[in-house]
Amino acid sequence: MRAPATRAEAVDQLVEVGRLAVERGLVLASGGNLSARLPGETEFVVTAAGTWLDRLTPADFSVVTLDGEVTAGAERPSSEWKLHQRTYRTRPDVNAVVHLHPQHAVLVDALGHRIRLITLDHACYVRSVGTVPYSPNGSDELADGAAEQARQHDCIVLSHHGCSALGPDLGMAFRRALNLEEAATATYRALLLGDTGCTFPPEALAGLRHDPS
Repeated sequence: MRAPATRAEAVDQLVEVGRLAVERGLVLASGGNLSARLPGETEFVVTAAGTWLDRLTPADFSVVTLDGEVTAGAERPSSEWKLHQRTYRTRPDVNAVVHLHPQHAVLVDALGHRIRLITLDHACYVRSVGTVPYSPNGSDELADGAAEQARQHDCIVLSHHGCSALGPDLGMAFRRALNLEEAATATYRALLLGDTGCTFPPEALAGLRHDPS
C-alpha cells in the first residue's frame, strides 16, 4: 500500500483497511475508527460517527483540523476523533492512526500480562507496546494518555477497550495493528502452555532497523 498522493487516495485506502480489519476479526459492527492525513497537512480525514468499517464510502468521513474543527465531510466525526487529533499533534511524523478492538491484545492486557514480541515481524513492526489505563471512550483522558504513550510507542493498548497503531502511512499503521494482535495471540498461547518468559532475543531487537519497509 503506497503512500497516497491525494486526500481521495487516502480515503480509498481507509475504505480498504476498514474492510480488511472487519474481515480479519479485529473489530465488530460500528466499533473502531480510522484516520489519515497527507504529510505536512494540518487537517486529517477520520471515519464519521456510527460508521461500520466494512461498509465505508467516501461520504463516511469527516475532515478535522489539528485544532479540532470539522471543516468538511460528515458533520459528526467519530467519538474518538480526539484520540487521532492529539496523536497527530504529538507526532508530526505520523500520518495514519488505526484504532481497532483486537480481542487478544485487549484480553492479555486485561489479565495483567504484557504482550510479548516473539517473532521477527513482531519485533520489526511493533518494537514496543505502550498501555493506557481505562478511560471512557471519546474522553480527553483517553486521548491525552494515548498521545503521551505515542511519544515512545507506535502500538498502544487502551485497556479494556482496544488499540491504537500509528504509522507514516496507512499501510504501516495497519501492518503494526496486525502484528500487535498476532503478538498478543502468541503471548496468550504461550501462557496457556505455562510459559511466561519466551520473547524475541533482546540483543537482536536492539539491532533491528527502526523503519522496516
